[in-house]
Amino acid sequence: MRSIIEKILNNKKFRLAVDFVGILIGATIAAFAIEEFLVPCTILDGGVVGVGIMINNITSIPLSVLTVLFNIPFLIVGSKKMGKMFIIKSAFGMAVFSIFLELFSKLKNATSEYLLAVCFGGVLLGVGVGLVIRFGGCLDGTETVAILLNKKYKFPVGKIVLVFNIVIFIAAGFLFGFDRAMYSLLTYFITSKVLDIVENGMEQAKAAMIITNDSKQISHEIYERLGRTVTIMEGEGLVSGKKVVLYCVLTRFEIHELRDIINSIDASAFIAISDVSEIIGTHMKSNSSLKKESE
Repeated sequence: MRSIIEKILNNKKFRLAVDFVGILIGATIAAFAIEEFLVPCTILDGGVVGVGIMINNITSIPLSVLTVLFNIPFLIVGSKKMGKMFIIKSAFGMAVFSIFLELFSKLKNATSEYLLAVCFGGVLLGVGVGLVIRFGGCLDGTETVAILLNKKYKFPVGKIVLVFNIVIFIAAGFLFGFDRAMYSLLTYFITSKVLDIVENGMEQAKAAMIITNDSKQISHEIYERLGRTVTIMEGEGLVSGKKVVLYCVLTRFEIHELRDIINSIDASAFIAISDVSEIIGTHMKSNSSLKKESE
């Protein structure tokens, strides 16, 4: 019975279905937080949604429509650089998010108290976005741009997103008053902290140590699909004998893809993932940078 359950859990189609269910739940929670807590109090989320809320207040164009329109260009750009499955999952998450924005907009607002909206809206939004990221997607096009910039220039994803959002909050201050901008900024920090808990790390890079019998194939797939170099070391287990140990540094957005790579090649591999507080040097490289160096 246990072996049957393990086979089901390790089945690629089953895991993919779980990913989409997780994204569905996360996108629904995020849409609820936006429409029931933040929008009624003119408190902005960051990124594309924040821009959409501003335009929605000025023009009355539905936020669900604006979210789809603004995210399409980012998906087109991302489709050329990001993995196919990441784009599919992100498109699915954005579609679900937009649909539920429209559905929740017809419900009675959860509260009109600004402090409650900031606290509960921020927490729920962090949970929703964290779930979407945890299962391999994203809801906001600015995150896609941040990941691309991270791959090319090594700028931290979290800091890129923060810069985008600060610009949006400053614009909101001029449009709706700086008290709204300060509420929005507070909501962003609450959301970020909750997202850290749900997704297990926002700005820090991750180090993956992989003990496997298929080192060449796994390291090749990591390089081809993630654009990350891999350090190959020899090790010896007390019981299992000689093993190959792979060491790789990557971003939090790539951990899910790394799991898929390893599970598809060596489901028995041992993986340890830890936080990296600082990176010195050029260990994290994209395919383009590696090809330039080899030419």
